[in-house]
Amino acid sequence: MPETSVTHTHLLGGRVALTQPARGYRVGMDGALLAAAVASLAAEKKAMRALELGCGVGGALLSLKARAPELAVTGIEREADYAALARRNADDNGFAAEIIDGDIGAGFKSFGLERFDLAFSNPPYFDEPNQLRAPDAAKRPAWIADDGLAAWLDFAQSSVKDGGHIVFIHRADRLGDILTGLSKCGSFIIRPVQPFADQDAKRVIVRAQRLGKAPLRLLSPLVLHDGGIRKHTEAVEAILRGEAGLEWL
Repeated sequence: MPETSVTHTHLLGGRVALTQPARGYRVGMDGALLAAAVASLAAEKKAMRALELGCGVGGALLSLKARAPELAVTGIEREADYAALARRNADDNGFAAEIIDGDIGAGFKSFGLERFDLAFSNPPYFDEPNQLRAPDAAKRPAWIADDGLAAWLDFAQSSVKDGGHIVFIHRADRLGDILTGLSKCGSFIIRPVQPFADQDAKRVIVRAQRLGKAPLRLLSPLVLHDGGIRKHTEAVEAILRGEAGLEWL
């Protein structure tokens, strides 16, 4: 991708340098929260290998690697330009990360990979193009799941070992679909994400364990904004700077 088509930014208070397209999907809050939640889980379970479904340019994957340097990370990305930028970003940061070109819709078995300790994703939020105004062509792959959310959930639970973990961040109104789709999983832990304390959750971060049997837990919400002089709440600012994780407590 030509340099005139990309922009450069930093994540985690400068710990991760990121090149991404000037137009199209750009790394945002959801990926930052996902990386923080997965890093906390990886430390808790002493995970060794992690897989991201739809890694884009590597924003969440490389933020996870910065938070958990000992973790071996692999990303799968369908869009060739984004996969190439993910490799470039890994190299620019000196991070070891395997980036695989491939389509989640093909199923995990088609990749010939060994199963992972954990899998995570910030998948496209819509299954049908008519669910929202037609997105910019460059943003469409990040917004529309051509094979539907069910394909991403199937892939995730096929990609982890028995006892392995899955973390998704998604729209709050798809929580029922996520719980139903992860039919081989249990031990669900759900963190609602609210724009403000007096508003309904717009996102949920869902953790599941393959073959898990523990009762479902609903955690207190993470509130993004407090209406004060800061752009985000103090807790969220600390997560974005890489000074805090997102614990499962």
